[in-house]
Amino acid sequence: MAFQIILNLIIAFVWMFLNNAWNGIGFLIGYLLGLLLIGSMRRFFPQRFYIVRVWAIIKLLYLLFKELIRASIEVIRQIIKPRLEIRPGIFTYRTQLSSDWEVTFLCLLISLTPGSLPLEISGNQRKLFIHALDIKDEQKMRDDIKNTFEKAIMEVTR
Repeated sequence: MAFQIILNLIIAFVWMFLNNAWNGIGFLIGYLLGLLLIGSMRRFFPQRFYIVRVWAIIKLLYLLFKELIRASIEVIRQIIKPRLEIRPGIFTYRTQLSSDWEVTFLCLLISLTPGSLPLEISGNQRKLFIHALDIKDEQKMRDDIKNTFEKAIMEVTR
């Protein structure tokens, strides 16, 4: 990925040099031209096209901010309610993530969901013990984590 980014920047600067246009528009045109060139020759690179990973990072950041706003609204809603109707509990979640960074980031994202907190990670880092403030449907909570957080992290890292 780093090689493709550097190559794209080199193409942009060469484009600016050849056109003698040392401004933002010249750089942008060269950068877009570099994207087209690298994209058309991506079968010669061993790793996938870097824009795919950049797009996955943008989607992960969007998910992060969306969950942060949703969690804030849910906490405010719980505070304003005159009567608490919650069923706290602990459930286990098996993850497919393998590296320390991936599991740590998953734990951080789970902490953002309203009323849930990872308590412990098993020794092989495949099982998380998660405390939830309100467990209505345990399997739905597992599916939500798998289909949102874990999927987004896997898109970025793999």
